[in-house]
Amino acid sequence: MTKPVIQIPAPARQRNRNAAATRQAILASARRAFARAGYDGVGVREIAAGAGVTAMLVNRYFGSKEQLFTEVVARTMAAPSILTQETINSPTPGENLAAALIEQTKAGVTPLDGFLITLHSASSKRAAKIGRKQIEKHHQKVMTAALRGDLAPQRAALVLSLIAGFQVMRQMIGLSALAEADPKALMKILGPVFQLLVEGERPRGNKLFDEI
Repeated sequence: MTKPVIQIPAPARQRNRNAAATRQAILASARRAFARAGYDGVGVREIAAGAGVTAMLVNRYFGSKEQLFTEVVARTMAAPSILTQETINSPTPGENLAAALIEQTKAGVTPLDGFLITLHSASSKRAAKIGRKQIEKHHQKVMTAALRGDLAPQRAALVLSLIAGFQVMRQMIGLSALAEADPKALMKILGPVFQLLVEGERPRGNKLFDEI
């Protein structure tokens, strides 16, 4: 008598459980979501869906939405596009900061994720607290360390404020006096202003400050 052939079902396909890849997928999804809608405008389920995982897995990897947001913000600051070491430690940091900022905010350039996340999350008290801590830990610390003289932390904070404000007015709002300006004209004004904050004293030989 022929024995019946027992069919063993093939195992169901499972998502690759590579922990590092899963973590990176969650971070990438969170970064896109926070840049688009800010801290309060995004839920863990949406982030999970964008990464192809469950909300439970997001919480397993990061503990909470707050911790995930903290890591995303920290990562955006770890690789700056304007406040680079090369720029702020150069012989002409004011000019280089101005050039980088003008280039980043010109027409057609996509705003930086870190800037968008901060902008769209500023109305959230919790997100603002997290953002402040990360700014002070990264950008503020790096900029202050590059300065000499009195009031270095305050001057560093003003550099950050000028960068953020310029991005808002030129790139997001499109203030015509900035958005339509000749880049050379903007450089003529911004360069000395940044240099003043970096040096802590009036730049010598610049007519812009002759009457100050």
